[in-house]
Amino acid sequence: MNTRSATTLFLLAAFALSAFAQNSSNAQPASGQTTSSQVVSATGKEPLQTSHTDFWDGDEPGIAWLVLHPFASKQYVRRHLAAVQDRVTELDELTASNAKMVKDVDTRAQQGIQLASAKASEADQHALDAANKASLAQQTAASATNRVGNVETVVGGLDKYKSETQTVIRFRPGQTVLSKQAKDALDDMATKLKDQRGYVIEIQGFASGVGQNAIAASRKMADSVERYLVLNHEIPAYRIYVMGMGNAPSTADDGTRRVRNRVEVSFLKNDVDQLATSAAPEK
Repeated sequence: MNTRSATTLFLLAAFALSAFAQNSSNAQPASGQTTSSQVVSATGKEPLQTSHTDFWDGDEPGIAWLVLHPFASKQYVRRHLAAVQDRVTELDELTASNAKMVKDVDTRAQQGIQLASAKASEADQHALDAANKASLAQQTAASATNRVGNVETVVGGLDKYKSETQTVIRFRPGQTVLSKQAKDALDDMATKLKDQRGYVIEIQGFASGVGQNAIAASRKMADSVERYLVLNHEIPAYRIYVMGMGNAPSTADDGTRRVRNRVEVSFLKNDVDQLATSAAPEK
C-alpha cells in the first residue's frame, strides 16, 4: 500500500511539472521587448517565429505519454530545424552574392587603375615627343636664322663684282677682224667660263683718233669680240657689257697715257656660288 501510494505521488508530481513547463513556454513577451514582426533579418525576411508547441509534438499530455515521450520526437526536431536550415541556406547565398559583388567591384577598380596608368604613360610619352619636337624645331629655327644671316650677307654683295682675269686683244689700226692669236686668247678664256655662275664679261674697246671717229672705231673692235664669244662659245649676251671708249686711256696703259688699238676683256664675278652654298639645307 505504501509503495503504490509513493508511485502515484511521483507520477502526479511529474505531470504537474510538465504542465507548468508548458504554461511557461506559452507566456507572452514582456512589454519592453521588441516583437518579431518589428525586426527584419539580414535576408530581408522576418525572424523565425518561436514555436509554442511542446515536445510531445501534438500528443496530448498524459501520464502514459510522459512515460513514452520523455524527450522530443525526431519529427518535432526535424520540423523546427527545417526553417533554421532554410535561413542558413539563404544567408550562405547572400554571403556568396556579396562576395561576388565585392570581387566585381575590385576587378573594375583594378581595371580603372590600369587604364588610368596606361593613359598617364601615354600622356607622358606624348609630352616627351612634343618636347623633342620643340627642341628639334628650335634647333632648326636657329640653323635657319644662321643661314638667313649668311644669305643676307651674300645677297648684299651680289651687285659687287670682282675682277678675276683680264685678256687684252690687240688690233692693227683701222682693222676689226680678229687675228688667230686673238681667237686663241678668247678660246682659252671662254673655256674657263663653263659651269660658272654669277659672272659678267666687260668688253672695253680703245682706238686712236679723236672724237666720234675714235669712239666708233673702238666700238667696232669691241663688237667683234662680243660676236665671237656669243657665236662660238654660246656665252649669253646678257652677261656681256660692251663699251666703246674711243681714245680714253685704258687701265693697262703706262704712264705716258698712250692710246693703242686694243680691246680689254675682263671677267668679273660675284658671290652667287657662296649664296648657293649658304642656302643649301644641312644634311
